[in-house]
Amino acid sequence: MSVETLQQKIQQLYQDNPVEYSHEDFLLFARFKEALNRGEIRSAEPAGDSWQAVDWVKEGILIGFRMGHLTDYSLDEQFKYFDKHTYPLKNIDLSNKIRQVPGGSSIRDGSYVSKGVVIMPPAYINVGAYVDEGTMVDSHALVGSCAQIGKSVHLSAGTQIGGVLEPVNATPVVIEDDVLVGGNCGIYEGTIVKQGAVIAAGVILTASTPVYDLVNEEIITRQNHGSLTIPERSVVISGSRAINSDFGREYGLSKYTPIIVKYRDEKTDKSIALEEALR
Repeated sequence: MSVETLQQKIQQLYQDNPVEYSHEDFLLFARFKEALNRGEIRSAEPAGDSWQAVDWVKEGILIGFRMGHLTDYSLDEQFKYFDKHTYPLKNIDLSNKIRQVPGGSSIRDGSYVSKGVVIMPPAYINVGAYVDEGTMVDSHALVGSCAQIGKSVHLSAGTQIGGVLEPVNATPVVIEDDVLVGGNCGIYEGTIVKQGAVIAAGVILTASTPVYDLVNEEIITRQNHGSLTIPERSVVISGSRAINSDFGREYGLSKYTPIIVKYRDEKTDKSIALEEALR
């Protein structure tokens, strides 16, 4: 089945929203999920200098939740879990060339994880996510539903990459190639981090977060209720700005704000180089 035919059938099934799903519907969903697992389709794609959601792919993912029934996947009395039968754990083996270190990590079926990806425990990659070649997903890191992670990205320990399933036209979080996301960061609400950027430890980014660029002396905000876009090769740290109300001044209050303090140079590249020996 071609991708074009798959799209048409998924869109029609999503619109029909039947009370009960037929055997043919489940076969269609299986073909859809196979395409997700192989990276043939994805829930967001480049659009000029930005990204846009692929509505019908997100509709297909939602169909899986609608048609799935709760299933007991418990291994024994001490290790129990229950999920929709349409979204078990992803079936991987040595041929996938993924290094998944033991210790409680999970990859959900319907996600794409490329060769050379390293997953340190415990980590979680949700349905619809796309994780490209050579990326490191470190301990306690989350790659949320439909999040798009590029090549040679480092998601450091404790990093949370938010998921976006609904509405279907909402752009998920996108982390482009060669980005370093430091420990305990949170990136949510369709934020786009462009190629080569460095997000320092503890930075929180949402669609409504203004980012202060000290280098170019400008304030970066989302445009027309769209995504917040972090520029290429920018270095973003946690900062604060004063609250100038009478009450704020009286008590010396300030609010959190991310700040671009520089753009990557040779010194920055050396300090954040991934340790290839670990791969």
